[in-house]
Amino acid sequence: MYSELNFLWEAWLKVFTNNKQEAVENQAQGKGLREYQEIMTRCFKEYYRVLKPGRWMTVVFHNSKNSVWNAIQEAIQEAGFVIADVRMLDRKQGTFNQVTSSGTVKVDLVISAYKPNEGLEERFKLKAGTEEGVWDFVRAHLKQLPIPALKGGRLEVLQERMAHMLYDRMVAFHVQRGVLVPLSAAEFYKGLEQRFLERDGMYFLPEQVVEYDKRRLKAKELAQLELFVVDEASAIQWLRRELAKKPQTFQELHPEFIKQIGGWHRHEKPLELKELLAQNFLCYEGKGPIPAQIVSWLKCSEKYRDKIKKLEDEGRMTAMGLETDDPELIAAAKDRWYVPDPNKAADLEKLREKALLKEFEEYRNFTGRRLKVFRLEAVRAGFRKAWQERDYQTIIEVARKIPESVLQEDPKLLMWYDQALTRVGEE
Repeated sequence: MYSELNFLWEAWLKVFTNNKQEAVENQAQGKGLREYQEIMTRCFKEYYRVLKPGRWMTVVFHNSKNSVWNAIQEAIQEAGFVIADVRMLDRKQGTFNQVTSSGTVKVDLVISAYKPNEGLEERFKLKAGTEEGVWDFVRAHLKQLPIPALKGGRLEVLQERMAHMLYDRMVAFHVQRGVLVPLSAAEFYKGLEQRFLERDGMYFLPEQVVEYDKRRLKAKELAQLELFVVDEASAIQWLRRELAKKPQTFQELHPEFIKQIGGWHRHEKPLELKELLAQNFLCYEGKGPIPAQIVSWLKCSEKYRDKIKKLEDEGRMTAMGLETDDPELIAAAKDRWYVPDPNKAADLEKLREKALLKEFEEYRNFTGRRLKVFRLEAVRAGFRKAWQERDYQTIIEVARKIPESVLQEDPKLLMWYDQALTRVGEE
């Protein structure tokens, strides 16, 4: 690869590069993706050693393969860093390959990561595996994250401040340090809602939200993150975003959902919209109080606004929702799916987890060589449970039943698998 490009003049000089430590994928050198990741991990560990606590490292990275990107990300985290920001850099002037080849990536990825300060590491050692340790990490992490920038009247959305990314970073922080994760996703999201301030789907510390609110007032528009539906997790994200805007019926959602799933991964088990809705969201069936989420949407309509205000003035709005027997309001709300509040979301999460783990058991007992079609969320749930039970062998065995490309391109699975290999090696 790179060292081999020097062969001509090195042969003339009779001095050859020792390429044993060259970080490349190279069949001739006997280096695959795993060897590349191991060498990069050693590099990042050295950067981690020489950096002062609380200081930053920026990695500019270019490759067209997701698996290589995940290997870099895993290497950074395994070295001890916490990834805080990933952006695209368009250098305008492309390389020779970028200009002449249609299959190359035209932009670079810029990964910003920080070395946790000594205070956090010391506190984490004392509180590791506890809820207190989780929220201490989240506070420290939020403090490190930048406030979304305002550019040309457009306010950016910082994905790292979103609930699912904060959860992923918290899990990675625990797993990389060999500590059990004390909270489920639903428990984490509920705690996040209670402890931190939310704006436009992002979470802030009290001292940060003031600055964000100022920028929000100056902004003409809020940038929208592109979301591609390719598997169960991204489908749930898409549904959550759509239902947060407006509670909708199955009939309203279905046509748009069919459009979105055109790029569904071939290894991912196809799921019906009804199944995704039933396992992750709630539906008002026309009985009992109308949920607050649907009431908020109905109030946007002049047709229902006065009626709802009158009922609220009469004290008919309770913690359960709007108590009414008005047939028009009930008809407008009936059969609409909505995003549950954190308390009900936790109950839904438990039911979903049970179904996912049941499916994971089927994969564990599978006797064939490789699984061709499977539910990725079930594998993630099974790995998470196995990690909590310190059953590292199960993680390794199931990981070897799924295609290598899937394992290498999924950062969550790759993290559990790498750490399981490390723990088994230590034992």
